[in-house]
Amino acid sequence: MTDGGELARATALLLEGRHGAPALRTSLVDLYEFWLGKGAAAAGVDTSDPGVALVAVGGLGRRELVPYSDLDLLLLHNGNSQIGEIADALWYPLWDARVGLDHSVRTPGEALKVAADDLRTALGLLDARHLAGDPGLAERLAAAARDQWRRTARKRLPELAESVHTRWRRSGEIAQSAEPDLKHGRGGLRDFGILEALAAAQLTARPGEELLAAKQLLLDVRTELRREVRRERDILGAADADVVAHELELGDRFTLARKLSGAGRTIAYAVDVALRSTVEQPRPRFGRRPVRRPLAEGVVLHGDEVALARDALPAKDPALLLRAAAASARTRKPISPGTLRTLADSAPELREPWPDDARNALVELLGAGEGLVDAVEALDRTGLWSRLFPEWGAVRDLPPRSPVHQWTVDRHLVQACVEAAKLTTTVSRPDLLLIGALLHDIGKGREVDHSELGAKISASVAQRLGLPPADVATVSAMVRHHLLLPHTATRRDIGDPATISRVVKTLDRDVVLLELLHALTRADSLATGPGVWTDWKDRLLAELVSGCEEAVHGKGFTPPEPLDDDQRELVAEAARTGAGQIRISSHGKVVTVLLAVPAGRELLAPAAGVLALNSLEVHSAVLRDGRAGVFTASPKFGSLPDSALLREQFARAVAGTMPLTQRLAAKERDYATASPVVVKPVVRWFDDETSGPDAVVLELRAPDRIGLLFRVASALRRAEADVHWAKAATLGGAVVDSFALSPRSGHLTPQWRTTVTDAVLAAVS
Repeated sequence: MTDGGELARATALLLEGRHGAPALRTSLVDLYEFWLGKGAAAAGVDTSDPGVALVAVGGLGRRELVPYSDLDLLLLHNGNSQIGEIADALWYPLWDARVGLDHSVRTPGEALKVAADDLRTALGLLDARHLAGDPGLAERLAAAARDQWRRTARKRLPELAESVHTRWRRSGEIAQSAEPDLKHGRGGLRDFGILEALAAAQLTARPGEELLAAKQLLLDVRTELRREVRRERDILGAADADVVAHELELGDRFTLARKLSGAGRTIAYAVDVALRSTVEQPRPRFGRRPVRRPLAEGVVLHGDEVALARDALPAKDPALLLRAAAASARTRKPISPGTLRTLADSAPELREPWPDDARNALVELLGAGEGLVDAVEALDRTGLWSRLFPEWGAVRDLPPRSPVHQWTVDRHLVQACVEAAKLTTTVSRPDLLLIGALLHDIGKGREVDHSELGAKISASVAQRLGLPPADVATVSAMVRHHLLLPHTATRRDIGDPATISRVVKTLDRDVVLLELLHALTRADSLATGPGVWTDWKDRLLAELVSGCEEAVHGKGFTPPEPLDDDQRELVAEAARTGAGQIRISSHGKVVTVLLAVPAGRELLAPAAGVLALNSLEVHSAVLRDGRAGVFTASPKFGSLPDSALLREQFARAVAGTMPLTQRLAAKERDYATASPVVVKPVVRWFDDETSGPDAVVLELRAPDRIGLLFRVASALRRAEADVHWAKAATLGGAVVDSFALSPRSGHLTPQWRTTVTDAVLAAVS
C-alpha cells in the first residue's frame, strides 16, 4: 500500500517552492501521476484479469491541475470480481492524505450510459486520459465517449445552454466584476471548457490564440490564488489580488483586474456566439423562409437575431449601427455575428456633429434597460463602441478603487444607464439624463479630479453628438457636479439655509439641472453595488432637492409661440373648405407636417393617429390654439409615405370617417415590441402657467409606444378636456408632452383633474 503522508509532504514542498504557475501545475500533475501509478500497481490494477484501468478526468485529465483541486478519477473494468478491493486500495490512501476525491467505479457500458443521461459526466469524459492499467480499455472508452458526444451534442444544446445560463445567474461574471469567480463565473474556466466541448462535437472551430491566452491567464491566477490562501478557492478578492499580481509580475491588483476583465469578456462573448450559432432555428412550415420583421430603418428581426434589412446600405448610413444596437437592446435579441462583421467592415464614421437620427438612436439605445449591457458588449467586442466613443478606452475594464463598487468603471457607466432608464419619467430631459449617466465617470483612470476632467470630456462628447450649446453645458455640469447632492445630503446640515443657498448657487439656479442630478444620483448609487442606495439616503436627497426647488421656483417648460403667417393661412383654408388641411416638407427622411382644421373640429388625435398609422415617429409636435399644429417626424422604417395619402387620410380622420383606433391597435399587434423597461408614467399639473380662466397645464412623462400621442389625445377628449395648445417631444424611448387644458363645461375642480389624470395614465399604460 502506498503512503498517503508521503503524497501530502511532497505536495507541501511543491507549494513552498517558487515555481511559476504553469511549472507548478506541471509539477503537481507529474507528482500525482507518479503517486497514482505506484498506488495502482500496489492495488493490482496493472496485473488484474480481466483488465482494469485508472482514468483521469477533470483537471488531472487535462494536465491542468491547480493546488488543492479534487482528483476526478474513474476506475474502469470489464466485470472484474476483485474491483471492490482494488478500489479500496486506491482510494483510502488518498483520503488519508486529505486529497479531495471525486471517484467512480464503472464498466465502459455503465460510464457511457451515465454520460448519455448526465451532461456533466458527458463533458467530463471528453478529458478522459489513461493513467495506469489496461491502456486499450481506457482508450476505447475515451474514443466511444467522444463519438457519443459528437452524435448527440446538437440535441443536447438546449440543456447545455440552460446549464450555462443557470451557472451565470448563480456565479455572476468575471468581466467587469470586482471579485470574480475564476472557475464558474461567466467568462471563466468552465466556459472555456464549453468552447472545447463544442469544438470536440465539430460544431465550432477550436479556440484560437486570443481565447487560449485568456484561459492561460485565468489558470495562472487561479493557481497563484490557491497557493497564496493554502486552500480551495476560486473567487479572487481584493485582499489576495495584490499578492497574486506580484507573483505573476503584473504590478498591482488594478492591472491584474483589468487583464482579468478582458480575458473574461473574450471567453464570455465567444461562448455567447457559439451557443447561438449552434442552435438550430425552428423550420417554418411548408418550407417558407423565416419572417423578417422590421424593427427600425434598415434593421429587421430574422429568426432570433437582429440583422440588416436586404435593402440596407451600411456604407452610406452612419446611424445604422446605432439603430441596430437600439433594436437589439430593446428586443433583448442579439445582433447576428454576420451583421456585426458587416457593420465593423462597412459602417462609416459619424462626423461631428452627429445627425439627429443618430443621436436619437443613441438615446433610444441608452434607455433600453437591461438589454443595453449585451448590446454595448457586442459593439465593444467588434470595435464599434470605441469608434463611437474613443474616450471609452481609458475606462474599459478599469477596476474600481473603492471596495463598494461591484463593477469595473465601464460596466458601471452602462449599469448607470440601465438604472437611469427607469427614471426617465422623473425628469423633463430624459435624453440628457441618459447621456449624463453614460459619461458621469468618464474622467476616471487618471491622476486628476475625475469630475473636473470628466466635465471637459463630456462637453467634447456632447458637442460631437450635435447637442445645442445649452445642452452641452448641462451635460458637462451634470458630470462636474454628479457628487454634489449625495455629498451635501450625507455630510452637511441640509436644514441650514446656507447649505441650500450654496447648492442653488453652485447649480446657477437651474431647476432642470437639479432634477437631472437628483435622478443621476439615484442611478449612480444603484449601479454602484448593494446597499449603496438606502431609504435614508433617498429621504435626505429628497429633502435637499425639495429645499433647493423652493429656493429656485423653477418652471418645467415654456408654452409654444402663437400662430405664424403660414399657419394662419392654412387655418383660413381649413375654415374656407370645411376640411382638414395639411402641408408637408421634407429634409432627407425628416418630414415637417403643418396641419390645420376648421373651427369645431379636433386636430391633435387625427393628426397623431394618421402619422402613427403611416409609421412616422413623431420627434416633436406643437399645437397652437387648437386649430394648427406642426409635427416633426421621420419613418420608423422604410421610406416616407405618399403625401397625397397623408392628406386624404387626415381629411377623413378629421371628418370622423376613418377608424383610427382599430387600425392602430392592429398595427401595434403586428409591429410593437414589449417595453424593455418598466417605467411608471407620470402626470404633473402646473397652475398659473397658461392664460385663460380655468386653464391649467398637464405634463406627461412616459415611455414611448406606437400611437401614444393619439391615445392621449383621445383620452383627453373622453375626459371632456379641451386642448388649447400642446407641446410634444420624443427623447429616445421617452416622451415629455405638455397640454394646456380646461374643462369642456363647468369649472376646474380636483375631481376633474383626477378624472383627466386617470384617463391619461390608463391610455399610456
